[in-house]
Formats: sequence, C-alpha cells, structure tokens
Amino acid sequence: MSNQTTRKIAYQGEPGAFSHQAIKRWFGDFTATPFPTFEAAFEAVHSGDCELGMIPIENSVAGRVSDVHHLLPHSGLKIIGERFLPIEMNLMAVPETSLENIKVAASHAMALLQCRNSLRELGITAEVFHDTAGAARSLAQTRELDRAAIAPEVAAELYGLKILKKNMEDARHNTTRFLVLTTEGKVVAPAPDVPCVTSFVFRVKNVAASLYKALGGFATNGVNMTKLESYIENGVFASTFFYCDVEGRPNDPGLKQALIELEFFATKLEILGTYPMDPFRLSEGQR
Repeated sequence: MSNQTTRKIAYQGEPGAFSHQAIKRWFGDFTATPFPTFEAAFEAVHSGDCELGMIPIENSVAGRVSDVHHLLPHSGLKIIGERFLPIEMNLMAVPETSLENIKVAASHAMALLQCRNSLRELGITAEVFHDTAGAARSLAQTRELDRAAIAPEVAAELYGLKILKKNMEDARHNTTRFLVLTTEGKVVAPAPDVPCVTSFVFRVKNVAASLYKALGGFATNGVNMTKLESYIENGVFASTFFYCDVEGRPNDPGLKQALIELEFFATKLEILGTYPMDPFRLSEGQR
C-alpha cells in the first residue's frame, strides 16, 4: 500500500477548496481528507484518524478566520508549521454560458469579501455559500446559466466548470496563512539553526494596565512580536483572550524572560507551538 493511502491530512471544506489546493502544493504524499467543520477536522487529528491538519488562520485582505482562534487553545493540538498560499480567485460557470449572462456569484464569505470590487464592477451580486469548492460543486449540479461560483482553479477541473475570469481578487498581494497541526505527542522540535515562530494565547488579570505590563517584557527583552489579536471568550466581554505570534523559541534567553514576565500578569498562558518560520515572511512582499 502506498504512502498516499496511509498518511492522511485533515482540512475543512470540500474537495477543490483552497485548503485542498494548499495540501496538494506542500503535502502531496498525504491523502487530503475533507471535513465539514473546523471542529470535525481538529477532532480527526486529535483522535489519530488523520496524522496532520492544515487550517487557514488569516488572510492578508479579509483578516482572521475567527473560528480557529477559539478552537486552537482547547483542541489538544500543537502547531508544527506555517505556509503562505497566494490566493487566486476564479469566476467559473457551466461551459454553456458566458460572462455576460452571470447575475449572481456564490462563494465562501471570505472569498466574496476579497472580490467585492471586482464583483461590483461586473454588476454581479454576491451570495454566501458555506465553502468555495462547495459553491462550484452545487453549480455543477444545478447547471444554471445566470449563476457563477468563485473558487480555486482546481475546483473548475474537479467539477467540469469553465473559468470566465481569472484573478478576481481585488488585491494582488492576497495571501492566506495556513497552520499545520498535529497531536502533542508527535511534535518534533525544529532543528537548532532554523528561525522559528512561537504562538501562544493568554488572558491578563482584570486590573489597570495589565496588558501594557504583560507585554512590556517583549520590548525590553528584544523579542519581535509579529501578531497580537484579542477575542472574546465564551461570549463574555470581561473575559478577553489574546493570540500572539513572536519570533524565537521559548528557551531563547530573551523570549524565556519575556514569557516569565507575561506569566506574572496573566491568569492563563498556553504555548500553541514553536515551528519553522516560513521563508515567505522574508520575501520582498513582506518587508
């Protein structure tokens, strides 16, 4: 039996989704295994049904994928890698129609947000669907001549659709960041000479200037913080969690001291993973 049938990687969405495209690009020796929700994909990895998971966490145009920030701290999974995928949106329809006939385009809400200017210029109404590839699959079944889907190129190939317009994305720098996840027991530490990112979540004490004091140690210890986002926990406004990415490893002297200072002002701190920095971060487009 080949590797491709024994090693599985979970993703949220349908065959032909951007997560599927990302897996084909970087994990071609794995079997891409779709799940309807992020929760189901996380559970498949946690249970051992899938060796890895590949989940989008943020887009350079549309912002963060909020569900992931809520699920990660409670998943029992660890981040072992990141990948940046340039996103190319394609307007596709059944082969029998043409661009002039299209009145409505369906896709995932984030994809529609990334194409809103292009759709407006074409006079096409956006319609939210649960998944980019799912919109393409549905259209292939209904065969409506006045409807289109916005999805990756691979979806057109899978479902027999014709691409009416490529590069629908409003921003040419449109990029989605994916996280690679596995169970804690399968984590392998990155090689010592590899630049790393450490991701963690924390909650600060509900006292004046606690966030300012909690983060001060990163500045004084020379730690580069590349992301800091807040989100409400369990619908309670007084319970705010913070998700953070920093350069380095927890055992680096500077980051180690910064985390010690953070912990003094935090009521919870959870390291989500330390993993190799994707070279895309250092590319011209990210400077």
